[in-house]
Amino acid sequence: MADGSPVKIFDPYAARAQFPILSRQVNGRPLVYLDSAASAQKPRAVIDALTAAMEGSYANVHRGLHTLANETTEAFEAARDSVARFLNAEVSSNIVWTKGGTEAINLVAAGIGQSIQAGDEILVSQMEHHSNIVPWHMLRERRGAVLKWIPVLDDGSLDMAAYADLLGPRTKVVAVTHMSNVLGTINPVRAMTEMAHAVGARVLIDGCQGAVHAAPDVQAIGCDFYAFTGHKLYGPTGIGALYGTGEALEALPPYQGGGEMIETVTEEAVRYARPPHRFEAGTPPILEAIGLGAAIEWLSRFDHDAVATHERAVYDRALARLEGLNWLRVIGTAEGKGAILTFTVEGAHAHDIAQVMDRYGVAVRAGLHCAEPLARRFGLTSSARASFALYNTPEDADAFADALIKAREFFA
Repeated sequence: MADGSPVKIFDPYAARAQFPILSRQVNGRPLVYLDSAASAQKPRAVIDALTAAMEGSYANVHRGLHTLANETTEAFEAARDSVARFLNAEVSSNIVWTKGGTEAINLVAAGIGQSIQAGDEILVSQMEHHSNIVPWHMLRERRGAVLKWIPVLDDGSLDMAAYADLLGPRTKVVAVTHMSNVLGTINPVRAMTEMAHAVGARVLIDGCQGAVHAAPDVQAIGCDFYAFTGHKLYGPTGIGALYGTGEALEALPPYQGGGEMIETVTEEAVRYARPPHRFEAGTPPILEAIGLGAAIEWLSRFDHDAVATHERAVYDRALARLEGLNWLRVIGTAEGKGAILTFTVEGAHAHDIAQVMDRYGVAVRAGLHCAEPLARRFGLTSSARASFALYNTPEDADAFADALIKAREFFA
């Protein structure tokens, strides 16, 4: 709209037209891209922002007094401001640039790990992505931490009663996803944070999916840390961000050493910079940060609720087309879930299903989705996943259903 306020009525066709790659064909058919939970496509606004930064005004940031350095630094820090507004952070200095959600979580784990003692407990859920499991396992191996697992119920929701029972005086960290990349479940992170803080634990939210689909508001959630990645948010790869409260970041020791993250260095000692620069050693992902800022500004033009309603309508249309098929098993049916459809097909491996569907131009993901504990919870050795984004249309849902039915016929 002319005043810059979000558009309340969402037009998926107009949004889709802004993604150049979605006009191509695959195997002689229009591309139906349903793998956005792995990595989303990029709108023209992001492509143009990266091109403009490289062609017209690029230099290293924070370290030069010449015009290009000043221009690039201004664009780089403006992107940090965009992230802060997007997450509703208190101030921009609560935003730390990382190379992705994985590094953001590792940054927190490495810092907290320096004070972890043997027997301290870390709570994670069975639905976590490996990026929010492995760093905590490393603290189990190296520091003697105890991992405790929040169970997942049959519908894909968390067992909140079990979560309450797991919390205790030894709980130091609760690390949980805002939205599952497999189930689409959106967790009650505000309530979980309040419960964890009641026993003195820090809370880290993996927002790699939630930042895209669940309207993150870190002040409303109340978490200590919130991590997300840019490439799922219609931005570039190699960039992400960590939100931390001022108190939580000040208490965290540095993750890496090098330039930029110091105040002074002598032969005898080093004095570290204050957050966020304490955690941004070396030359940062400058162009990628600018691209992520452009993606967030582009996405913020749309009304979140209207986009979420559209995505769910496309998901529901695909599911309705498949209703009553006794060879199809849908994984994850929690109320209020996001538009992720994970499934198995009787008599066919998920990899084979995905390959046949690709013949019809339909891109879905197959495998364990970096969530092996969750796969074991549901007795799976693999599954296929269709993840819907704002640029998907009802026609995409129909093409998905048609391709899946044909793939099943191929293997029947």
